Amino acid sequence: MARLQDRFTKEIQPRLAEKLGRKNPHSLPRLTKIVVNMGVGQAAQDRKRLEEATGHLATITGQKPLVTKAKKAISAFRLREGMEIGCKVTLRGRRMFEFLDRLVSLALPRVRDFRGLSHRAFDGHGNYTLGLSEQLVFPEIDADKVTHTQGMHISLVTTARTDDEARVLLKELGLPLTAG
Repeated sequence: MARLQDRFTKEIQPRLAEKLGRKNPHSLPRLTKIVVNMGVGQAAQDRKRLEEATGHLATITGQKPLVTKAKKAISAFRLREGMEIGCKVTLRGRRMFEFLDRLVSLALPRVRDFRGLSHRAFDGHGNYTLGLSEQLVFPEIDADKVTHTQGMHISLVTTARTDDEARVLLKELGLPLTAG
């Protein structure tokens, strides 16, 4: 069992029950999945960029990424329907908790001028999305071998009914959200 997953069941769930005033452990909000997405805009011109991004995403998450394709043709971006333009990974269970643990304890402190994550990035249904400008904040990536830096979006999907419940859950999990 992952370190954070073990801590969640033993320490965080009882604290959540106390804070939210619920006795039923099944009614407590929990993290269901984490989706890590890299949109590679230059993949239309340079196939190697997509291959590099896919390799980095596999290294960061420990899982083989799914290559995403364009749904529509957009002539201004020289994009045709069906072109490979990005990659994504959906993490659940043990891998999800291990990734979140590495994100909070290793990657976010390495972000330049980091003052915490915005408390406004919730979607109204208890899900949170954050963006990273480069993959080099993860220690698994060797900076000397990277030819192109690539940003990514990380979506944390929860079972929380409201943003406030999700905010309490994510703060308990260790996400450094700013006060608001």
